[in-house]
Amino acid sequence: MNIGEIIKNLRLERNISQQKLASEIGVSQKAIDYWERGINEPKASYIVRLADFFEVSSDYLLGRE
Repeated sequence: MNIGEIIKNLRLERNISQQKLASEIGVSQKAIDYWERGINEPKASYIVRLADFFEVSSDYLLGRE
């Protein structure tokens, strides 16, 4: 599973919109959409923000359980 799929699964598990997640971590909704669709990948600083927000490790987000 790639990082976009993991982000999407975590977001859907928590019933959070792309817009809500974007505002929580300080990016645009389009950035979340691109990450989830595999068009782009988040920079390291956003991986840390995502990990903190979802209360998971960055390794988990990167698929390195």
